[in-house]
Amino acid sequence: MDNITTVGILGSGIMGSGLAEVAAKAGYNVILRSRTQASADAMVASLTKNLAKQVERGKLADDERLVILGRVSATDHLGALRDCDLVIESVIEDLAVKKELFAELEQVVQPNAIFATNTSTLAVVELAMVTQRPDKVCGIHFFNPAPMMKLVEIVRPLTASDDTIAAATAFAVACGKDAVEVKDQAGFIVNALLFPYLNNAVRLSEQGTASIADIDTAMKGGCNFPMGPFALLDLVGLDTSLAILDALYAEFRDPNYAAVPTLRRMVAAGRLGRKSGRGFFDYSR
Repeated sequence: MDNITTVGILGSGIMGSGLAEVAAKAGYNVILRSRTQASADAMVASLTKNLAKQVERGKLADDERLVILGRVSATDHLGALRDCDLVIESVIEDLAVKKELFAELEQVVQPNAIFATNTSTLAVVELAMVTQRPDKVCGIHFFNPAPMMKLVEIVRPLTASDDTIAAATAFAVACGKDAVEVKDQAGFIVNALLFPYLNNAVRLSEQGTASIADIDTAMKGGCNFPMGPFALLDLVGLDTSLAILDALYAEFRDPNYAAVPTLRRMVAAGRLGRKSGRGFFDYSR
């Protein structure tokens, strides 16, 4: 890991700023790239706000905050990533979009760089094969919110070299995370087990077994989960959850992965959870 000093992060929103915080705190220089300068600047503003809260709560010294922020820059120009040693993609869960982005990265980023995707479900090998460096492509799947969640899934496609997986694992560990290696299979470990549970929770509600609030209360009190399935769906995003279920069903054809109608209709209605202000619960107040 001695040769990894600069990390590029692609994608806006909570995950982008969270990844930037994790990497910058670990001592890496970070270049945040979004499609517009405004959205890139918004990620830095989100990071700045989050670090300020940590200072207020006594979890971070103010001089440390300034050092961390000094390691982060924002851009809308893909070419700004040309000297990165590691590039982590965290854009929309759409394989076509990701493949196009990886093909563009191949044209601008120095040839020794590792390309990683933060996908939670999609086939990493398909991204590797649109590049000229398939041995240097892997999955580094952080969970949301990245600064708080300890787990990172290191996804090994058939094409990845041992050196790439070792470097990705060392990066995750340097960021203070618990890294687990998993083969390139839809859902990896966590989502392959989690999303049938979330899907079936919505099915219970559809069947009138119990109310949404009572199902959440039952799973928190009965299983000691920190939040119920509906609160978790709203946090993940219903559109993201639907995309994950569709990818799982496409690979395994297991009925437990077939998204229930309510979930699909809520996404069609724009009720995506916390990020839209309304999902299974109302966050607009």
